[in-house]
Amino acid sequence: MKALLYAGLILLLGCGKGEHEPVIPPPVVIDPPPTELSYQLTWSDEFDGTTLSPANWTFELGDGCDKGICRWGNDESQWYTDENHNVSDGILTITATKGNLINSTRIKTENKVEHQYGKIEARIKLPQGDGTWPAFWMLGFDIDTVGWPACGEIDIMEYVGRIPNKTHNAIHTTSSHGNTVNHKEIVVDDPENWHTYSIEWTSEKIDFFVDDTKTYTYNPGVKNAATWPFNKPFFLLLNFAVGGTFGGAIDNSIFPQEYQIDYVRWYQLK
Repeated sequence: MKALLYAGLILLLGCGKGEHEPVIPPPVVIDPPPTELSYQLTWSDEFDGTTLSPANWTFELGDGCDKGICRWGNDESQWYTDENHNVSDGILTITATKGNLINSTRIKTENKVEHQYGKIEARIKLPQGDGTWPAFWMLGFDIDTVGWPACGEIDIMEYVGRIPNKTHNAIHTTSSHGNTVNHKEIVVDDPENWHTYSIEWTSEKIDFFVDDTKTYTYNPGVKNAATWPFNKPFFLLLNFAVGGTFGGAIDNSIFPQEYQIDYVRWYQLK
């Protein structure tokens, strides 16, 4: 028996050499964390001076009927003018007032500032009260040829005073528009104070942010004309709507109300 045990011990010791060396597993490869996108400023309006820059902005006036979208397509109550705004101390202030009409201002960069992809942001202070509906948003440059919603719409920030302390992100496309499913409601405890609202838009997805917090991502699994009209230049809009299908019933005691914008900036990837 001892001879057998001794022979077995020799056999076991022999197994550690030559062709019977132990198998060493390959090293575990850990992917590095994703790197943050690096941007450089391409265009901005800091609202210096005392008037809006005509090189950047065009006013949209009236109630939209001249465009075939009376009451701006949403049963809104305001009449837009080129007077319900002020530029001073580096701030653009859009004021909604109530007289015989509810007046406000709507501006856009169409045919003046249009880019594809990048980081787009604005530092904003929001009005309050039932019926208020300010927005910071984008439309595809081809809206006059393909129409809406085929042109695509990116709502970087919408706010309605009837839902206090919450802002909204939304995407409108041919596949989902109007009461869209591509929407996110975000709690902002003090929207009447300054916050930065932005997107990071690439060929693959659109990420939305409030300050430095990501709030929503639009990244459809299938990208075609119906779901992803975001592979072309877009232009910017700032407006202060009142009432309508989203703004809701208006509290006439709240006027005047101010929608303030510190800056609007557009960055491109380095």
